[in-house]
Amino acid sequence: MNHSEHASILVQALPYIQSLYGKIVVVKYGGNAMISEELRETVINDIILMKCIGIQPVVIHGGGPDISNFLNKIGEESTFINGLRYTDENTIDIVQMVLAGKVNKDLVTLIESSGGKALGLCGMDGSLIKAKKLKKEVDLGYVGEISSINTDILNIAMSSGYIPVIGSVALGEENNQIYNINADTCAAKIASALKAEKLILLTNVPGVMSDSSNKNTLISTLRLHEVKKLTMDNIIKGGMIPKIDCCVEAIRMGVKKAHIIDGRIKHSILLELLSNEGIGTMIY
Repeated sequence: MNHSEHASILVQALPYIQSLYGKIVVVKYGGNAMISEELRETVINDIILMKCIGIQPVVIHGGGPDISNFLNKIGEESTFINGLRYTDENTIDIVQMVLAGKVNKDLVTLIESSGGKALGLCGMDGSLIKAKKLKKEVDLGYVGEISSINTDILNIAMSSGYIPVIGSVALGEENNQIYNINADTCAAKIASALKAEKLILLTNVPGVMSDSSNKNTLISTLRLHEVKKLTMDNIIKGGMIPKIDCCVEAIRMGVKKAHIIDGRIKHSILLELLSNEGIGTMIY
């Protein structure tokens, strides 16, 4: 690329930077972008750059592979029911240790070492996330459903120049029980509570595709009223259904736009936020 092409890219990004200045963007960080060291660094750089140009990023993370690896080390098996981890007494201790501890602090350290300012949090800090037991046809153990979000600590962190990094575990409404929370759901609830401009879910697929085997069939934009028909036509299916449900709920609760993007692509967040074409599916 020559100097003119570099300048053209920056100029193309300018109106997006202006429109997002001071706005909150919630990023659910997971999948390959969390496992690959190379991708992890590019995601962190994207998030720091967002903060530097005046966008207010809030990062929500899970840590499924790390939890499974730790359970394997102590001879425990991971059990999933309809995509959710069955969480017994032993497992919830591991979930709390891994999400609120190792994974959270690793991300904070990475942001800090890359020149950013991060504040690591989980649902128990300042009663940030309160939950009650998730009631399903099959008992999932200590899996929770979020009942309230305390945004005060997040607003204080952002106004003080920090990037909040939040592990998806919550405190029980009426007791000291800790609950495991699905990270996509957690991100959608926090985005809604903050009235965020955007919710971004990093995934391992390009987005919603009319043919799941052909990435050229990516549906770039999707309006709420189109979701039901695509689900009935079996275009939105499998693991994409809960992600779309999270996006739909967030938008109905006041988030302007939600994006499902491929975290396997370097700088996918910037490509989606600051370019004309984008790379994923935008729901609005």
